[in-house]
Amino acid sequence: MESSIKRLQKIVKDENLDCLLVTEITNIRYLTGFSGTSARLLVFPGKSYFFTDFRYREQSSKQVRGAQVIVGQRDPLTDFPKFKPLKKKNLKLGFQAESISYSLVEKLKELLPQAILIPTTGLVNNLSIVKSADEIKLIKGAVKISDTAFERILGFIQPGMREIEIAAELEYQMKMLGSEKPAFDTIIASGWRAALPHGVASDKKVKKGDFITMDFGAKYNGYHSDITRTVVLGKATPRQKKIYNLVLKAQTAGIRNARAGIVAKNLDGKVRKIISRAGYGKYFGHGLGHGLGTVVHDSPAVSTLSDTVLKPNMVITIEPGIYIPQWGGVRIEDDVVIRRNSCLVLNKAEKQLIEL
Repeated sequence: MESSIKRLQKIVKDENLDCLLVTEITNIRYLTGFSGTSARLLVFPGKSYFFTDFRYREQSSKQVRGAQVIVGQRDPLTDFPKFKPLKKKNLKLGFQAESISYSLVEKLKELLPQAILIPTTGLVNNLSIVKSADEIKLIKGAVKISDTAFERILGFIQPGMREIEIAAELEYQMKMLGSEKPAFDTIIASGWRAALPHGVASDKKVKKGDFITMDFGAKYNGYHSDITRTVVLGKATPRQKKIYNLVLKAQTAGIRNARAGIVAKNLDGKVRKIISRAGYGKYFGHGLGHGLGTVVHDSPAVSTLSDTVLKPNMVITIEPGIYIPQWGGVRIEDDVVIRRNSCLVLNKAEKQLIEL
């Protein structure tokens, strides 16, 4: 399969640009394999150049693929005025408008006064929407880490623990299983806080009867997982069982309907209809899911506003939820690979209601 950087070179040519400056570090990792934190990438139609500093001399020589490595100043931009390919008059230099700061654009104008700066959006991100077999393999590795960590955390949770203790143990287990770091700030939301869709772990102590929503993920060789499971600490009440089973029914329907050719907002609609018909539509306020890859919230969005047609080998999350203020909430989330007539669920972690 043609490398991502080669495909981007063709896009640069098709966009009638002389070159594209890639500044988003996750994009640079996707294109070159570099896992450091300081780099710039210049992509010309025929060749690409990777700029970094002395700290990453050895690392870049081993990791970077598809681009010539240039080691220079601490701020790679300061080398640009001396770089011959950038001295062309009226050089059409594209930059990533969605991820570059205003101050950086102003600095480019100062360093390269002869260049015409052209904002671009999505040129790199659109490349990564459909995943290669190698990328899917890495996402599977991240998913396996998070699934195993979930199994281990079930025997750890005890009444009186703080949410941040549970989060710390989850992150520790993922690290020991091979995760580079958490995919995002771990969400542990118990009791009434389970009604907070992004209730990052707090000092609140978990107690008997609480719903505990755990939303977390691993980062494995640059690729992410994103899983949510909700459990009950102790015996579930009839109301808890009703809400949980409704969310599970909706999530199962999402998985059943996810396939190539469906419009993302229509997939969202099929799931949302189940929750709305049961009378809980106003308590499901976010989209059904999102893409997953080198960033946690990748394209495509799977929401009421998304006209994206799903394609084979897109990787998305399916994560409906119900959040009732002052009471609690439930979310269940899996990572899936879109196939021609179905989807492949990557997560193996239990989804039937668990009572600890």
